Amino acid sequence: MEVNKRYVIFVSLVVALGGFLMGFDASVISGVVKFIEIEFDLSKLELGWAVSSLTLSATLAMMLAGPLSDRYGRKPLLQISAILYLISAITSAIAPTFWFLVAARMLGGFGVGASLILAPMYIAEISPAKLRGTMVSFNQLNIVIGISVAFFTNYLILQLGNSELGWAQSLKFDAYNWRWMLGLESFPALFYFLSLLVVPESPRWLVMKGDEIAGLSILSRVNGQTKAGEEIRAIRASMTSHVEKKKVPISSLFKPALKLVLLIGVVIAILQQITGINSVFFYAPMIFEQSGIGTDASFSQAILVGLTNLVFTVLAMLLIDKLGRKPLLVVGVTGIALAMFLLAYGFGTATYKLTDESIKELPEAISQESLTALIDKSFDSDVAFKEALAKQLDAQIVKEHESALITAAIKMNPYLILIGIIGFVASFAVSLGPVMWVMFSELFPNWIRGLAISFAGFINSAISFLVQLVFPWELANFGSATTFMIYGIFAVAGLVFIFTIVPETKGKSLEELEKILVK
Repeated sequence: MEVNKRYVIFVSLVVALGGFLMGFDASVISGVVKFIEIEFDLSKLELGWAVSSLTLSATLAMMLAGPLSDRYGRKPLLQISAILYLISAITSAIAPTFWFLVAARMLGGFGVGASLILAPMYIAEISPAKLRGTMVSFNQLNIVIGISVAFFTNYLILQLGNSELGWAQSLKFDAYNWRWMLGLESFPALFYFLSLLVVPESPRWLVMKGDEIAGLSILSRVNGQTKAGEEIRAIRASMTSHVEKKKVPISSLFKPALKLVLLIGVVIAILQQITGINSVFFYAPMIFEQSGIGTDASFSQAILVGLTNLVFTVLAMLLIDKLGRKPLLVVGVTGIALAMFLLAYGFGTATYKLTDESIKELPEAISQESLTALIDKSFDSDVAFKEALAKQLDAQIVKEHESALITAAIKMNPYLILIGIIGFVASFAVSLGPVMWVMFSELFPNWIRGLAISFAGFINSAISFLVQLVFPWELANFGSATTFMIYGIFAVAGLVFIFTIVPETKGKSLEELEKILVK
């Protein structure tokens, strides 16, 4: 059995690399936005589109990946997703225009959506029952690791670009920093494609397609000949049962009996995104720069965001079956609200004032004479300060040197921002991040679970897209303090909903939950 366990772990780890690529692809853009905004002279909404376009195509891919894999197999679709990651990384890195970059990112989004659906599906289909939970969790863990690695490599490339190393200068890490950030993904994507060559097709898919001999061979390697035979018979019986069932129409979701569970599912799906998690993951360096710590420090602090997410995701995996779903949601969403209010307070109490001494530290490209009218003039908000800068300086100069200008003028405690962001990510990772998907699998009755989860997941992705799209515009028009205050208010509203409506699902069978929740 030891050899079988090693084989299952090996195959699961290979397939779970899709999760790593998804996490990396989603978060690497956080280090890119600062540079593409300048290079392509983007508006705030265009900048948001560059980030959110990946989520848009990923949402479409999530809807298509399941049916396509039922027809053509899990492994071929995973290989196609690896190829999409590879092509997207290369074309993003060489993008000559903004819209070329968007198209390249959207191509990668199809890989993101496919791997998000197919990797856990494949792992569940090949794993023995007693290992399935742990094996499937490899995918979620790899997503979090991919996010952390993306923050680290962004920082590393930035440091190499500023270094005196001859090889780093010859590779133009300074001039092509954002291109290297995006292009680096091609290496793990190629490794993923090659690694998939040595894993088998899903044995359950093979049996469903009538190739019981091949399916039996794979299952025998996993569980032994006797157990494999039992599983083949169970799969065959399940297929017969499914053939007899009618397809469930989407209108069934809106039956009065499902009103409560659908309400809970949709609200949790919206809450997970509308409290701003992808604003942090996709724009972390930008947020830290608003506190005046400078570009290098903002990239290094983004690494802490990734590590915090990793540690507290593991903690959630250890606690979710011990403490329960609702306690984690209550504690986590409370933490999210407090963290957002701390961020709002930190930015809200900041003041901005340029002095004769501070403008001497600015880059030479900024005309000190142009800033004379602003010297010793105090501003109580980042929006007012940026509007004053726009009147005195060329718009492109402000865009290129915004970080330096904020650093020269701001007076605030940047540690409040770091504590707020780290607290927010920790609170999210231990609650809404993992708990949402667990509750989705428990809330809905068996006969409509797949359709209901797809519906809630679609809403979740749509809100994620909107949050990513408008975040730069919100910062520019509302300011940092108001933006985070809005997220905090949403969290408080969600907390009230969790207290009053959301049930505890721990320790109850799916059939028991159906009797309680579906009237």
